[in-house]
Amino acid sequence: MTEQSEGERLYILGHPVAHSKSPVMYSALYEKLGLPWTYALADYAELDDARAFLDARDFLSVNITTPYKPLAFQAATRKAASAQLAQGANVLVRKDDQLIGFNTDGDGCVKFLELAGVTFKGKRVVVCGTGPTALSILHACAIAGADVLLLLSRDKERARSVLDAYLERFGRLANATIDFPAMKEGHRSFREAYTKPTFKFGSYTTSTGALGSADIIINATPVGMKPDDPAPFDTGLLRPGQVVMDAVYASGRTKLVTDALQADCKAAFNGGGMLVAQAAASALIVSDIAEVKIPYSEAELFNLMADAAGFDCPRA
Repeated sequence: MTEQSEGERLYILGHPVAHSKSPVMYSALYEKLGLPWTYALADYAELDDARAFLDARDFLSVNITTPYKPLAFQAATRKAASAQLAQGANVLVRKDDQLIGFNTDGDGCVKFLELAGVTFKGKRVVVCGTGPTALSILHACAIAGADVLLLLSRDKERARSVLDAYLERFGRLANATIDFPAMKEGHRSFREAYTKPTFKFGSYTTSTGALGSADIIINATPVGMKPDDPAPFDTGLLRPGQVVMDAVYASGRTKLVTDALQADCKAAFNGGGMLVAQAAASALIVSDIAEVKIPYSEAELFNLMADAAGFDCPRA
């Protein structure tokens, strides 16, 4: 343990965050490690207050949720490719005079679904949403081997402009450096994830055929956070054999997940497992930068944090 690791403060920043399972997950890990770190809520309704909190840098790291991922991206003085592509950071880590931004949403989503037995190679994937979470997931699905990736929004032109900007950033990064190799069997290298999949865009009303024929559908919008929220699209399009995931977990079983189960979809998940997987990835990033060793495998880390959160999801 380094001197820097003593008495560090860590937070979850967003609004609202009272429902967040992050404090209990991270606190369980740090207690297990014997670290005197505290993890607390930073709930700010106003953008200026959230910005002032980040500017003060009185923390080792911050996890960021809705609506402050773009703000966290702006605050970062160094930005990992994951954050650059998503144009939003869900993890900030302070290192000396630097604030390093990452986005682990997509990695967490794909890792959880793979843990649950879902494969992406050769699949048609629909991602609902145009924010940082949606782009992070879109990118992770391309890395995981999806052949067709469709970004959907209420507004088709919004989806077009967001996808075009993402692909411009992706192409610049893919061709600016040496290629990053695939991290696991069946996945693609960074450059292959840019060149091999077919990327498409659309709206919920203009892409009904694509929604009906998709293998995997992932909702990465805030729709579903409230118990009475509708699904983001017409769930009458769902069919048996599809895998449906909602990144939302706060309200339990969302309408999208409920309707997917009623439609006899192959599987339907809320965002609890994704939260755990991205939290485990974030913990590894923070520990690496803080020079603190986590003596657990990735699977052990996932299980520890899932148990602490009390989520009913597959274990690693």
